[in-house]
Amino acid sequence: MQRHGGQSQFSTALATPPARSELLRTLTDAVLTHPAADHSLPAMAATAAVSTRHLTRLFHAELHTTPARWVERVRLNRAQQLLLDGHSITSAARHSGLGSDETLRRAFACHLGTTPTEYRTRFATTGDSAP
Repeated sequence: MQRHGGQSQFSTALATPPARSELLRTLTDAVLTHPAADHSLPAMAATAAVSTRHLTRLFHAELHTTPARWVERVRLNRAQQLLLDGHSITSAARHSGLGSDETLRRAFACHLGTTPTEYRTRFATTGDSAP
């Protein structure tokens, strides 16, 4: 695959430093495993048995971002993979946790500077990979 000139690398995993604390590693692993689940700030704080404020501080200290921004990037990364695997925009939005086509389009525009359709066209492999 080739990127057009001037494009950034599209990978949350490459951009995110590893969490140092066990609590944050457990939460981030849960989000990475099931990005479409309820990963709102209150839900994650309840799972970790900490306040929303403390969880936000942990994210800032260890991952240099907010919980909401981090979850959105994980979901966007999952949507990207789903699109490349042949899912429709609606299916990718739903299964990634972004919810709607419009939310998916906004996330692509904000973070990647492209549309889901343009992304799939640019990065989908050519040829049939099925045996």
